[in-house]
This record gives sequence, C-alpha cells and structure tokens, in this order.
Amino acid sequence: CEDCGKSLIGECKLHGPLIRAKDRVIPSRARLTLPHFLTLRVLELRAGNQQILGVFAKKVIQKRTQFGPYVGQLSTKLTCYDESRLVLQVLKDGGKYFLDTPNEDCGNWMMFVRLARNQEEQTLVAYQHCGEVYFTTVKPIEPHTELKVWYAADYAKFMEASAVFIKEESDVCPLPPVAKEPVDPWICSSCRSTFGTFALLESHQCIHKDRV
Repeated sequence: CEDCGKSLIGECKLHGPLIRAKDRVIPSRARLTLPHFLTLRVLELRAGNQQILGVFAKKVIQKRTQFGPYVGQLSTKLTCYDESRLVLQVLKDGGKYFLDTPNEDCGNWMMFVRLARNQEEQTLVAYQHCGEVYFTTVKPIEPHTELKVWYAADYAKFMEASAVFIKEESDVCPLPPVAKEPVDPWICSSCRSTFGTFALLESHQCIHKDRV
C-alpha cells in the first residue's frame, strides 16, 4: 500500500482494496475475420452463457460468391463437435483429416455458419478444392437472411453424407456419425418441454409462433 508504505498480503485494512482497471476485451480471431457485409447474431444462450451464433447478410450477396478457405486445425480426431455446424474433412498428403475448431482463436468466421436443415433455407454449398474447404453462395442472399450451408454432391460422397435433403419431422439433415459427449437438454421457455438438439427446439418454437 503506497499510503501506508507497507507490503501487505491482500487488501489494506486501513485504506481498502485497489481499484482494478480491466483491459478492453479483444474480439477473437474468428470474429475479426468477418467480412464487412456480414454480421453475427446471438440466436440462443446455452448453459454457462455459451452463445449460439448465426451469420447474417447486411446487404445483398450475389450468387456464386465464394468464401474461404475455412480455417481450422488439421486433426485425425474431431475434438469440437456442434450438431448445428457441418463436420468438415480434407484430403492432405494422402490422409483424411478433420478441420477442427476447438475455439474462436483457431478458426475464421466460417466456423459460425450453421447447417441448412432443408433446401429452401440453404444459401451456401461446401466443397473441397486443393486441400481446402470453401463455401459458395447458391442463390442471391437478401439482407437479414442467415447464411446456411450443406455439402456439394461430390463433397458429400467424400464425407459419406447425404447429398440430398431428407426432410423429416424435425427438418434435420443427417450428418456423418461422430462420437459425441452427452450435453444438457434444450428447454422450451414457453412450455418447458425438453429436446435433445437445438434444431428440434427451434422447430418446436416455430409451432408456438404458428399458434400465436
């Protein structure tokens, strides 16, 4: 304490604690790479204040606009799995590797793009080129529209996934099988029903809106 002229363990009982000034929060690498005509929106909050984000257009984006390459860590095992995002793999030096993004400082903004649940809401197609993964728009994207992606036909074969949308009751497209850790259930704020995935909860909430 400079007022007492003493070195103390903990705060000074006479003059009180120091006033702590915190550093400004710096956006992650992934958020800093977001193009100026795109924006991130918080769609849902998970347990522990974990945000579910979506990428939205701020202006009209033309068809055949290419984004990428997708930035991630090459890994033989997927350590970060999110059922609302595409699982991506690439062929490098004869080996098949996952494009893993364990945190926002290891990837770029493309890690926030959610998968399309049906053909109507798909705006992007994912494909591999020269050992990299790119997203390209399949139709003009209007302002305030969320960017959503699914595999191109050839890339779907490589990923051993369906290239055709199979519309089920939950509108969820099948993903390649990936070992997952158990997660907390999703709870509807209106009727307190629980769901195993965010996509199921989202579809359920649409029913509430239709009733209103």
